[in-house]
Amino acid sequence: MNYRDIITIEAGKRSGKPCIRGMRITVTDVLEYLASGMSIPEIMADFPELTEEDIRACLAFAADRERRLAVIGG
Repeated sequence: MNYRDIITIEAGKRSGKPCIRGMRITVTDVLEYLASGMSIPEIMADFPELTEEDIRACLAFAADRERRLAVIGG
């Protein structure tokens, strides 16, 4: 999955946090919902503008960021 087509960063939106498709829903929001135990269908029910691909893009973004931090921290 190429999350770069879905995850956007705009300086004036949500303080420059990574968001989904230019919306005000951040990657952090979605990751926190998943961490709290919400399922993908539950998140999509609460936020009908999100797709399963959007949620998976958040996971891919987080995994890529973690991978980069591991390399930097060496």
